[in-house]
Amino acid sequence: MPYIVALTGGIGSGKSTIANAFAALDIDIVDSDVIARQVVEPGQPALAAVSQRFGDEILHLNGSLNRGVLRQKIFSSPQDKSWINKLLHPFIHAETRKQLALTRSAWCLWVVPLLVENHLQHIADRVLVVDVDRETQLARTLCRDGISREQAGNILVAQASREARLAAADDIIDNSGSPEAAIARVAELHQHYLALAAAIDRD
Repeated sequence: MPYIVALTGGIGSGKSTIANAFAALDIDIVDSDVIARQVVEPGQPALAAVSQRFGDEILHLNGSLNRGVLRQKIFSSPQDKSWINKLLHPFIHAETRKQLALTRSAWCLWVVPLLVENHLQHIADRVLVVDVDRETQLARTLCRDGISREQAGNILVAQASREARLAAADDIIDNSGSPEAAIARVAELHQHYLALAAAIDRD
């Protein structure tokens, strides 16, 4: 396995921006959200299990997953939410391990929005938290997703608290300032992670 840095942060914190900045430095990215979509693509066993439980209404006409319908079902039923999590997590975990093992950069970035919620810190060598205050999260989410303030607030409540994420952090990027400041911090951390990965290789 490569040296793994797990990147996490709440909704609207700017995780994608930070991940893209590391990618620009030729660091391989493994993204849990991308993997979560891959495991329910048409032809995958997880999608077959989902459609068997919820029926054809869970699918678009082209056979792909209707995420909007699924979201409504699992948010209105804790039992369905628990079922879908138990179904998907083993598939996601297996694909994550596979993709991490295939990375070839000096260290790799594993983007995991729900790292703290799912207690996955132990898989990574280092945890990097992208941090902004609650009002910044709300403002960015409203602007990006076009949802109501109440909906955005509900998403924040469902996620780990800012304090819980910071408690899990080895490193922090304050992403509430200028893009230039965040990029400078990315470059600084990149050098730090290169040194840490090289030290592991020498052991």
